[in-house]
Amino acid sequence: MTRLADVVAALDALYPPAWAESWDAVGLVVGDPDAVVRRVLFAIDPVASVVAEAAERGADLLVTHHPLYLGGTTSVAATNPKGRVVHRLLSGGCALFVAHTNADVASPGVSDALADVLGLVDTRPLSPLAADPLDKLVIFVPVAAADRVLDAVAAEGAGAIGDYERCAWRTTGEGTFRPLPGAAPTIGSVGGVAEVEEARLEVVLPRARRDAVLRALLAAHPYEEPAYDVLELATVVGSRGLGRVGRLPEPVTLRELTRQAAAALPATAWGVRAAGDPLAVVETLAVCGGSGDDLLSVAAAVADAYLTSDLRHHPSSEAPEGLALLDAAHWATEWPWLADAAGRLAEAVGVDTAVSTIVTDPWTLHEPSGEPPQ
Repeated sequence: MTRLADVVAALDALYPPAWAESWDAVGLVVGDPDAVVRRVLFAIDPVASVVAEAAERGADLLVTHHPLYLGGTTSVAATNPKGRVVHRLLSGGCALFVAHTNADVASPGVSDALADVLGLVDTRPLSPLAADPLDKLVIFVPVAAADRVLDAVAAEGAGAIGDYERCAWRTTGEGTFRPLPGAAPTIGSVGGVAEVEEARLEVVLPRARRDAVLRALLAAHPYEEPAYDVLELATVVGSRGLGRVGRLPEPVTLRELTRQAAAALPATAWGVRAAGDPLAVVETLAVCGGSGDDLLSVAAAVADAYLTSDLRHHPSSEAPEGLALLDAAHWATEWPWLADAAGRLAEAVGVDTAVSTIVTDPWTLHEPSGEPPQ
């Protein structure tokens, strides 16, 4: 039996709420943490048609990318669309969870899925964030106690590197000290010089885990006054960030890339429109799921073309020279992420997951115009 609290914990591990923008509203919106979850539906928008689909599918949880409430509210009465969504969720026994800007910057996240459906290779963040800050902890400990101390700090998160844990550098040397009156030395005696074969252990740890790791060190170390160093490591670029940039499998013209993008993304009335020379050759492509015109200058520095959504007239007309633009529907650029998120949640907690195919893009008609003025 899987509780909602377990599913929320798994989603928070995939898309930590601390990664969300300060203005965002992510996490559990509706639901009892003790409720049982068997089926989860993923969708972009928490709107009436999607909530109805969740009820039809018997979903116990709806996970959406867009928040239900971004601004504050004083009522969830069923007198407006958002209030009616809350009531329909509650009456159907369905919870609501939101992963928004925390999923945008995740690795993998929204733009990774977009890059994948477009076939990009060798991808990296378009606007990378700094990696989580790390410390290096250097511990001096009698050789016989080294494994015990290493196990203790590793249990609190030290020595974790990617898919490896308990990673450490170890060497040995000679430690020396003289206990003063009032000391209770584990080795040696008060007033005498002690010489001890000691191990030097070096491990890295998330800075956020520093206090917990040091408590574990002090509890496991045999000395009453352990010797250790804590070094703050330099900030480096991490794997998270907005957008992605990569290479196309083979160079194509902007016209062909526009066709390929329209075929790869889910169909919408908006489709995909492009700005630039239709015959220009594109080798590197930058993408950003959702609204991304604030990254135009960043994309221009690393790519031949940039695909995103909600491009505005003035930023687009003033885009850096040489950067082709592709503008797709907002919903369509974020929809590919749903399948990836659903698969990861199913693997993490073993619940049934499904992806909504309801097109919630607000634009429903598109009529091509005639020839432009001559």
